Amino acid sequence: MIPQKTVQEILETAKIEDVIQDFVNLRRRGVNMIGLCPFHNEKTPSFTVSPAKNIFKCFGCGKAGDPAKFIMEHEHLSYPDSLRYLARKYRIEVQEVELTPEAVAQQQAEESIYILNEYARQFYQDQLFETDMGKSIGLSYFKGRGFREETIRKFGLGYAPNEYEAFVKKATQAGYKLDFLKKLGLASQYDKDFFRNRVMFTIFNLSGKPIAFAGRIMEKDAKAPKYINSPETEIYVKNKNLYGAFHAKTAIRKADECILVEGYTDVISLHQAGIENVVASSGTSLTEGQIALIKRFTPNIKILYDGDAAGVKAALRGLDMVLEQDMNVRVVLIPDGHDPDSYLQLVGATAFQAFIDEQAKDFILFKTNLLLAETKGDPVRKAGLVRDIVDSISRVPDPFKRSFYVKECARVMELEEEVLISETNKVVRQILQKRDDARRKKPEVKVNIVPEGDGEFPMEAPPEFEDYMPVVGPMEKQATGHEFQERDIARILVEAGGKIYDEKENMSVAEFVLGSIQDVLEDFDNESYKRIAKEALQLLLDKQPINTQYFIGHNDQVISELAVDLLHTPWEYSPGWAERELYLSSQKMPEENFNKDSLSALLQFKLRKIIRLCEKNQQQLKAVPSDDSSQLMRLLKVQMKLNEMRNEVMKQVGMVVLK
Repeated sequence: MIPQKTVQEILETAKIEDVIQDFVNLRRRGVNMIGLCPFHNEKTPSFTVSPAKNIFKCFGCGKAGDPAKFIMEHEHLSYPDSLRYLARKYRIEVQEVELTPEAVAQQQAEESIYILNEYARQFYQDQLFETDMGKSIGLSYFKGRGFREETIRKFGLGYAPNEYEAFVKKATQAGYKLDFLKKLGLASQYDKDFFRNRVMFTIFNLSGKPIAFAGRIMEKDAKAPKYINSPETEIYVKNKNLYGAFHAKTAIRKADECILVEGYTDVISLHQAGIENVVASSGTSLTEGQIALIKRFTPNIKILYDGDAAGVKAALRGLDMVLEQDMNVRVVLIPDGHDPDSYLQLVGATAFQAFIDEQAKDFILFKTNLLLAETKGDPVRKAGLVRDIVDSISRVPDPFKRSFYVKECARVMELEEEVLISETNKVVRQILQKRDDARRKKPEVKVNIVPEGDGEFPMEAPPEFEDYMPVVGPMEKQATGHEFQERDIARILVEAGGKIYDEKENMSVAEFVLGSIQDVLEDFDNESYKRIAKEALQLLLDKQPINTQYFIGHNDQVISELAVDLLHTPWEYSPGWAERELYLSSQKMPEENFNKDSLSALLQFKLRKIIRLCEKNQQQLKAVPSDDSSQLMRLLKVQMKLNEMRNEVMKQVGMVVLK
């Protein structure tokens, strides 16, 4: 168990933008940062990070929280493990209190997948370096590929011995259950080792944890498949992972480009040669999930293909989905008879880098030239080529890019540009019509605010973003009745409850607000806002500090999510304010003006409650029998008093006083 003092230190040290940029490419927009959400597939950024408030929020799927919550969601970790992750990142020493056997068992259950995969990775690597068979077969293979020892260890390479129960026996003796070995694909259905006599490649997630394995067979002319992989689990989905992404993510962001190859050894070889922004699709066609993963770090992708023309042609068919994601795709054809690894070994790192830079061709123009060479002047085949190219061009969302492609392809194919424009527009209209039809079938989603653009906040999702249907979070539903004022009070308690309201009296904002409304807490219309107010009141009674982090990191997920919703606002100052040093002169800036903010919210809250009491009293007056003069007089006096209270509060608020 992590002591509370250490927890506080971790949460105060962790910077939300630093943590998230390990997984998502963020760009600055005003005081906030935006990027593509890592929790759902989207084309238009709806994922917002607030460095000032140290929180994130996605307007597309509703995920929100602080650095610890992000790590919990992204890495599928428990709260304590997410804190340990952040502690390691920021080099904070964690001296844990001894756990009970029950707590240890629960923690092990939560971490079991990662723990077992790490155990397997170490086993295979030990076999590679410490056994005669591993050295003679596995290590000689890797060194024959030119891999240095530090590279082998860095990428978690290993060797699975040619024995039926070598791993299963050792793992079960270490306490791992056989059923769990089968679940992760480390043991077969017959209780034997799944990987045997294979060199092993470890597949890591973006934070460097082993999530799966791939094994290459060492037997020549074997009937078994050349490569076998771990099955999919809750932490490993093949079509959403790219081999080498963990080792490449920083280099991809720095180079603003991702190099895509096919095989594991291609990635390792290029990385060792200093070309580190490289990943592999692991022998499968590129999927939407993998494209989304790349786009989180860069919109630019360079794909290296072996020289086999037939294979390249087949691979190109699946790349239209990359164009649909508005990515810039370039293609490099490695000389015939070579793959990226072998060609790198042949020419060296410097010449290889120069080659892929010089030979990179735009995807659509590359495809046009490749297919045009096959038509050999045949008009029928050329007509088919035109339809194929038009279909690809029409997938490009940017109309300016489409216009460029039309012009260039018309020149290459010796066609009238107007013909290509007409055909492209037909296909574009068909695509838009399909999207409109699909959108009409989707249930309507009402949202308060969708942050789109600088300074403009449309009330509904833009029609062209058919996949961008923001989810209304638990606290984003349309406020009714007195909930506006209740929400404002809850927001102030979360954001500024611990700030000083009156320095002379040493009174906090929470003490001022709650002292004024304590007797009407039960009259809150919204139960969630009431919970925030009651939680803050209990902290005061217990003489505990009230701070933002307490609510964001609350064990109750409802309170935690609500706190983030209350803190996050899509409005922001124009960048010109800070650049030109324009600040308010008559009062403090809004985010620092807790006194005026608190008083205003409190007065508005009181006014609403008084007006409600007035309305209730008037209803009672109407219901009084005409012969009950005493009851009538009593209610009239109450009404006069309520009117006086209402008018006094309205004066303080600055509203016109009702007569």
